[in-house]
Amino acid sequence: MIKKELALLVLLLVPLGIMAGSKLELKSVSNGDFRAEQMAEVRAMADGESYARLSSDGQRVEQYSFKTGRQTGVLFDVATVKGDKLKSIDGYMVSPDGRHLLIQTQTKRIYRHSFTAVYYIYHVRNNRIVPLSEGGPQQTPLFSPDGQQIAFVREGNIFLVKLLYDNAEVQVTKDGRRNEVINGIPDWVNEEEFGNDRAMVFTADSRQLVWVRYDESMVRQYAMPLFKGLKPERKEYADYPGDYTYKYPIAGAQNAVPTVWSFDILSRQKRQLQVPVDADGYIPRIVMTADSSRVAVYTLNRHQDCLRIFMANPLSTLCQQVIEEKSNCYVREEAMSAIQLTRSHILLPSDRDGNMHLYLYNLNGQLLRQIDRGNYEVSQVYGYDEATGNTYYASHEAGNGKTDEGGDATQQRLWVARENGRRECLTPKAGWHTAVFSHDYRYFIDQWSDMNTPPVYTLCTRGGKALTTLIDNHELREKMAAYDLGRRELFTLTTQDGVTLNAWMVKPYGFDASRRYPVVMYQYGGPGSQQVRNAWSIGMAGQGALMEQYLAQQGYVCVCVDNRGTGGRGAEFEKCTYLKLGQLEAHDQVEAALWLQQQPYVDKDRIAIWGWSFGGFNTLMAMSEGRPVFRCGIAIAPPTSWRYYDTIYTERFMRTPQENAAGYDDCPIARAASLHGALLLCHGMADDNVHFRNTAEYTEALVQADKDFSQLVYTNRNHSIAGGNTRRHLYRQCVTFFREQLK
Repeated sequence: MIKKELALLVLLLVPLGIMAGSKLELKSVSNGDFRAEQMAEVRAMADGESYARLSSDGQRVEQYSFKTGRQTGVLFDVATVKGDKLKSIDGYMVSPDGRHLLIQTQTKRIYRHSFTAVYYIYHVRNNRIVPLSEGGPQQTPLFSPDGQQIAFVREGNIFLVKLLYDNAEVQVTKDGRRNEVINGIPDWVNEEEFGNDRAMVFTADSRQLVWVRYDESMVRQYAMPLFKGLKPERKEYADYPGDYTYKYPIAGAQNAVPTVWSFDILSRQKRQLQVPVDADGYIPRIVMTADSSRVAVYTLNRHQDCLRIFMANPLSTLCQQVIEEKSNCYVREEAMSAIQLTRSHILLPSDRDGNMHLYLYNLNGQLLRQIDRGNYEVSQVYGYDEATGNTYYASHEAGNGKTDEGGDATQQRLWVARENGRRECLTPKAGWHTAVFSHDYRYFIDQWSDMNTPPVYTLCTRGGKALTTLIDNHELREKMAAYDLGRRELFTLTTQDGVTLNAWMVKPYGFDASRRYPVVMYQYGGPGSQQVRNAWSIGMAGQGALMEQYLAQQGYVCVCVDNRGTGGRGAEFEKCTYLKLGQLEAHDQVEAALWLQQQPYVDKDRIAIWGWSFGGFNTLMAMSEGRPVFRCGIAIAPPTSWRYYDTIYTERFMRTPQENAAGYDDCPIARAASLHGALLLCHGMADDNVHFRNTAEYTEALVQADKDFSQLVYTNRNHSIAGGNTRRHLYRQCVTFFREQLK
């Protein structure tokens, strides 16, 4: 009888077990098991009809039709190519004439954008590869406009390979020396803060090479200790540790001195161009124009509140200023990097009227018209079509195009502005849209997601009509449907100061409004950033806020709030933190916690905060703001004093310590005695961005203030704290810390 009843019970329980949703494992969060399928390495081809993609296995460069989305050919195949045998490739470049490809292999990362690689020249006609150079790995190779030459950088010097002369190699510069002079690629701080890894161009007629030379001989060095470690193992440090030394200018210190040079390829004559850059200013970009006698050179003063664009003649060396863009605080870096130069025009993003909008100039600097206007921000620029006068961009404008309704920073849609001033929304569906346009703007690939839907890639006509779906991530949606996941929700809150802030929340599956839940607040909060977006990539680990979903399954409500200083809401909202980084940002995070304490489903005594990089800084500032709202917090790779951070980023928002001592003095180190709540600090010892020095000096301040804390140090890890099992270990320690402190 007992056995029969037990058997019946088992039969009854089996269906229930099948119906119950699965639980996430932390290793799945760190391993990327729920990473969405993406279209990597999409490149629009010059014919306007095609685009190229690197296959997911790195074996082929494939060609597709913009009209149908179907594969139309294979541009390169590891299996059939003649010459050196390759297992796979890391990337590619197509020459302007389509006759050659540059094949990237053996990639080794240097900093955030830069890397070295071994490149091969692929001849399409004879299906053969030959090495670009036998002299060692290369950086930032660049085809000439006629496709007959390739320039690249090796160890700070520029080299030129001529395809018509049996790949003859010419060394253009010889003064490049590590930690002294760099040609054609930026130094660490210019690369990191201007988001660029190349500083050279050809002229339109392929006869001149123009580049920026950085003299960093007077910049102070910074050394990071390196140990043997594991994954990878540095056997050269098995007996004694070593170090990595490079030039890193901290706020207020000496920068590298940039100059612009040209090389006449026929006469081999080098000339220094007479660019009127400030003695302590920057040259963040040089850009080829359609006029072979002019190269566009951008300059910024040290305060970064005055951007100038010069047209420089590589032969005469003379420069003419065509545009000057000034700001009361600073010119946004993303606006500068989004400037578009077409055959006859300059498309300039500017927040001069309080919101980021687009302005069209001719190449002589005459303002022709403002492209768009309204109470919203342009967020991405795709280009100006010379043939039609259409301008393509993304913005936070309401989908119906009624300018009086303003914008919504949590949504991003694609737009076209006609030459007659009429604007049309190409992708009205709510969510987050980005695009890749065909060379002639007749087609585009729309990547759309929202916070509850992984990316969908759709091929569209220039008018926004969907032609076909290329990727819909249905397998990921089905996979995630088997798990007990909470719904991600957007909301707004208003602080006691009357400031409205955007936010999102993940509640546990089966949320019970009568219970009181502990809360974990994730944030970043830095200038111009946006964590609160109706997009799949939100959260500490992306993947549809997967880390927050994991925490929600552990019983936490997870919240993210964009404080003042973040982007998408106009210049006033973003730049109100000028000269006082951290003060308003931390204040707003505390205000958000106070708002949460008033919600009936929140346990007001169990609220945590955490963040990475600026988010770590913001965590420390908020936990020492003076109002003890946080039970605990985790700061990962945090800056703890802006005096330790680099010139370009810090001075953009703070000016120099010599000018703004009070702003610099209000930092986590100075607030150490006011820290409230349990704290976990995590940092990689080989962090080239936010140096371990920040955590070392902060922990000393905590010790002397008699404050308890926990600390994790990761050997040989950079700012991303990854490699081997590192990220999984980091996440597990963070989850364990929350469990212990919020129990």
